[in-house]
Amino acid sequence: MLKKLGNILFSNRLTAMLFIIYAIAMAVGTFMDQGQSTSPTPYSRTLIYNAIWFEVIMVVFLINFIGNIFRYRLLRKEKWATLTLHLSFIFILLGAFITRYYGFEGMMSIREGATENTFLSQKTYLTTYIEGDYTINGQLQRRTKSDVVDFSPRLNNKYHLETTYHNSAVSVELIDFIPGAEEDIVPDENGDFYLKLVEAGSGAPHNHFLKLGQVSNIHNILYALNKPTAGAINISYSNETNALTIQSPFEGEYMTMATGQQGLLIKDSIQPLVLRSRYIVGNQAIVFPKPVVKGVFDVVKKSELLKGDEDGLVLKVSANNETKILKLLGGQGIDNPFKQLKVGGLDFAFKYGSKVLELPFDIKLNDFIAERYPGTEKSYASFESKVTVYDSREEDFDFHIYMNNILNHRGYRFFQSSFDPDEKGTILSVNHDYWGTWFTYLGYFLLYFGLLAILISKGARMEVLRKQLDKIKRKKATLTVILTFLSAGLFAQATHNTNHSFQRPTQIQLDSILAQNITPASVSDRFGYLVIQDADGRMKPVNTYASELLRKLSKKDHYQNYTADQVFLSMQESPQLWYNVPIIYLKLKKADTIRNLIGIPKGQKYAALIDFLDPNLNYKLGPFLEDAYSAQVPTAIQKEFKAADQRVSLLYNTLEGDALKLFPIPNDNNSKWVSPREYVQSGLVLKDSLYANFIRTGFLAYMATLQNEKVKKNGDYSQSDKLLKAIKTTQLKYGGDAMLTDEKISAEIKYNKYDIFKKLFSWYMYASSLMFILLIVQIIRDKSKILNASVSVFKVLIFLCFGLHTLGLIARWYISGHAPWSDAYESMIYVAWATMAFGVMLGYKSNLTFASTAFVTAMILMIAHWNWMDPSIGNLQPVLNSYWLMIHVAIIVGSYGPFALGMILGLICLLLMILTTANNKQKMLLNVKELTIINEMALTVGLVMLTIGNFLGGMWANESWGRYWGWDPKETWALISIMIYAFVIHMRLVPGLRNRWGFNLASVLAFGSILMTYFGVNFYLAGLHSYAKDDQQISTIYILSTLGLISVLSLFAYFKYRKFYKSY
Repeated sequence: MLKKLGNILFSNRLTAMLFIIYAIAMAVGTFMDQGQSTSPTPYSRTLIYNAIWFEVIMVVFLINFIGNIFRYRLLRKEKWATLTLHLSFIFILLGAFITRYYGFEGMMSIREGATENTFLSQKTYLTTYIEGDYTINGQLQRRTKSDVVDFSPRLNNKYHLETTYHNSAVSVELIDFIPGAEEDIVPDENGDFYLKLVEAGSGAPHNHFLKLGQVSNIHNILYALNKPTAGAINISYSNETNALTIQSPFEGEYMTMATGQQGLLIKDSIQPLVLRSRYIVGNQAIVFPKPVVKGVFDVVKKSELLKGDEDGLVLKVSANNETKILKLLGGQGIDNPFKQLKVGGLDFAFKYGSKVLELPFDIKLNDFIAERYPGTEKSYASFESKVTVYDSREEDFDFHIYMNNILNHRGYRFFQSSFDPDEKGTILSVNHDYWGTWFTYLGYFLLYFGLLAILISKGARMEVLRKQLDKIKRKKATLTVILTFLSAGLFAQATHNTNHSFQRPTQIQLDSILAQNITPASVSDRFGYLVIQDADGRMKPVNTYASELLRKLSKKDHYQNYTADQVFLSMQESPQLWYNVPIIYLKLKKADTIRNLIGIPKGQKYAALIDFLDPNLNYKLGPFLEDAYSAQVPTAIQKEFKAADQRVSLLYNTLEGDALKLFPIPNDNNSKWVSPREYVQSGLVLKDSLYANFIRTGFLAYMATLQNEKVKKNGDYSQSDKLLKAIKTTQLKYGGDAMLTDEKISAEIKYNKYDIFKKLFSWYMYASSLMFILLIVQIIRDKSKILNASVSVFKVLIFLCFGLHTLGLIARWYISGHAPWSDAYESMIYVAWATMAFGVMLGYKSNLTFASTAFVTAMILMIAHWNWMDPSIGNLQPVLNSYWLMIHVAIIVGSYGPFALGMILGLICLLLMILTTANNKQKMLLNVKELTIINEMALTVGLVMLTIGNFLGGMWANESWGRYWGWDPKETWALISIMIYAFVIHMRLVPGLRNRWGFNLASVLAFGSILMTYFGVNFYLAGLHSYAKDDQQISTIYILSTLGLISVLSLFAYFKYRKFYKSY
């Protein structure tokens, strides 16, 4: 019996089943949170990640790994690499269990100058105190119960506590969970009169209640309701007329939110109180949402328009044959006071929220510093906390906590998480998981060592594959293949008003005016060398800004035959003209609702800014934007409204001159640059009056001079060039560290000009396709020297493309100042590079592999240049400003290359099987063997990189915010991919699965997990990596069609496999 059980627990079949079951479970967990603002949620945690059955899978994994060590005698010297891998996963799983059951974490808030030694737990608890008259040695006894809870509006939440106090049976049961709750007054004839006041200060709005006949102190301002008080804001209420008046000792103002009507609150005068209006009184912003209500306090669901930061619980409490209902507020990160209740002669106190945990030392916040990107208000480059640690057991010391630089003291780790809105306080993430971290890190170290050993050690699988490949190469004398390669493609909210009024010109007139007034390209190119500061604070040449502007407006980097520099300069010279130019891109079909609204034909691809304004110059999209921007899960039409509004706003601001941030403010702490319009409107005063005047008039003088030179038509632009040089001189003089060097400006403009990645797509495609054709002909006529030479020529061309690809990445790295894989576009061009790099490394023994890799690289670059990917170079987020970006992201994204290679090789093997006949089966068999071995080598390398990269990401997460694993969809899907590819590679060890047809089909299907890891998570799921969530939708029909094609292909291949290959 035990032997039979051991055979089951330690079998490769069970290992393979666990890989698939674990992967499916995790995949279901990520989709459970689709449409939510984050992931994981209590819903997915309760049903998947924290469920007992999920942990049982991990326990069985642990048993399986341990059992396999002895069953396959991995303690032998020659099996040391495989032993290391098994030990690594054992330690990782043990570390996970230690972290789960013994580690804890939370959040700690400290204001500047304050000293704290407590923090709030990350877990949420329902705590119950029960007290009565039972004593021991004269001391009243208290029964305490504190349970971890994780309630969700999507769950059938259950909580039932059965306990005793002395001889009394006690029961506490959850009967309702109220998400997004608040305490409010509900009408009740037996209640008192209250007036609700909502304070909209820093942070989330919060409620206050003024009781009739009483005075309330709200942040040192007195409010009185029907109790006249000197120095207070006196509010009077008439029960007969329900009228409200207000008398304030301060000047103020108000705005009615529904109509936008504004008014003044005159000091010491009695005025009608306007409900649902925002009053600014003193330093407070307040709203009175409804009239005086006679009622009692109760916990109710908050309005859908307000953010619900607290939840409500409805508890049924029973003791000594008496039952009462209690409602209380709380939730994660909330520390409300206990709410008391007397039931059956016992005193109860309940609290729902985080626990207050105490540190064995104190931390004082000396200073908090938030650094912004130049010229921005809310775009933070970094933030740090300067603290002092006071410890009675050890020496006091100072420390700087900032992103990727943690405070580690006595087993506690502190990470810079966030900060208070006024930047006078910090929020630190606290983690205590000493032994869990060390066990896990030991497992990671063994994992890295073992995986690398698998690739390079003597007797390991990769060496076996290399020997098999050499053997096949020696056996191949001739190859006759008729291969037809089937290629399929892989894959504001503002109201604008203007005083411009003019007749709408025709398209012919617009083209004529532009042709007559456009600045010559050679002149506008010089304008493109000026430096400009964009809205995110990035310093860039005007040429880059103009190119990005056109791409965002029209999905092109030019207009007709005019360059981006010409267009941008023309927009500054003739803004009224560009109100009429159709340049705002609208998606075909998807944006037909907008076309109907603004009155342009359905087939028209571009709209003009004037199309979005009615005859009274009101913004036609305005009434629809509030719903579009406030929707948590916007509809397809709402997405189009948002996209159109953003393009309209961008063009409008450009034509108004807001984009021309050419002039640095001297000695500005945030290196802010301004446009002439912003300088005039802001009322800035500079000590240097000459420079101030130059900001106001310098660019206007440049445009006027340029216009005069164009009228003369003598080709002399020397005067405007002098003004351009003067602007450049002021940038160098006052720009400080934010100013770009001439070398960087030139490099970025050349990068924009050559646009190498966009061109490489077609070059890779042409070279690889023609190489395929030549390889087919070469197979038929293998002794042709001309064909052999031609294949070599195309191979060299692909090598040249790869060289240019590498230089392009280096150039982007130099220009941006960070590794070129920090956003969607950069990661795509890097994946393409990694794919070709592995093709170069693995394809030297197989031209077919080399050509396949180049083809896949072309496909990836094509996807990178689809309209929904933005190739702009942006600022780096603070958490990404780390050496971990270069290590973790480079490895994990680089692993997609060999996986893509494995996918295309799998398809080719299936096609070769279909094309097998009785006459060519020996030659086909050699090719299938060769490509299958190369496929397994590619998948092995990819799996090694993906595994190392994923767990390095865990180390980065642990060093950045104190948690090496949090079931974020990105890391979860990377783990799913590891499980799936581990299954594919282990198929050769499972009876019934060890065949070339199954392996190659699995290598094709497994690539779907990589697509989900990269595209699916980034664009469709919630989580930390969802930077373009809801921007794209891949239809179910597309997915099913792809799977259908693969199924048909694999079915035909299977028939040929059974006929010709099964005996080999």
